[in-house]
Amino acid sequence: MGARDQATGITIAAAGAALEGILTLPQGTSGVVAFAHGSGSSRFSPRNRYVADILHDGGLGTLLFDLLTAGEQAIDELTRELRFDIDLLTRRLIGAIDWLSSETSTAGLPIGLFGASTGAAAALRAAAARADRVAAVVSRGGRPDLAMDALSQVRAPTLLIVGGLDGPVIKMNRAAAARLETEHRVEIVEGATHLFEEPGKLEEVARLARDWFRRYLAAVNRKT
Repeated sequence: MGARDQATGITIAAAGAALEGILTLPQGTSGVVAFAHGSGSSRFSPRNRYVADILHDGGLGTLLFDLLTAGEQAIDELTRELRFDIDLLTRRLIGAIDWLSSETSTAGLPIGLFGASTGAAAALRAAAARADRVAAVVSRGGRPDLAMDALSQVRAPTLLIVGGLDGPVIKMNRAAAARLETEHRVEIVEGATHLFEEPGKLEEVARLARDWFRRYLAAVNRKT
């Protein structure tokens, strides 16, 4: 995080829960990206924080927040059920989009969504529900197949990033891409597994995400 980045702890009321988050707005930010983390993760996910730092360096703001409360997270660690409750996660993410749209510091900024694993399904469903507010979507190792019925309603340009060694998820993403009626691309990161833990692979994901968001969030700014 740069010295001039402003990181603020925030609480979002969404779908019957108070969700903790961190809003970071670099000086002169051109847009803000809300993160929908994946299975069993939180706003402290080291992978998402790494990607967020690359976005900050690119002049983009970020909202890292918990899709589940602490109590729900504890239950999910035992049952693994809530991480697959895509309807719940979507409602929580829509709440975050609405919060960004009304908050003084972010109300005028175009919004992007970055989803990982099951969070990608929530990101795509939320993009469909808030088509007038979401300007771009990026999925990292995502499960867009869990949002199949909403994909034709997505209007935001969508980038689906998948590891080249993540065979089943590649098939899921290509099947989902065929249902998208908006501008989209499937990007295969060669030599990467599902979590992009191999040297340099997460950095490649972050660069791809940064460039996608800068391109499409900037396009909104040019129109307004």
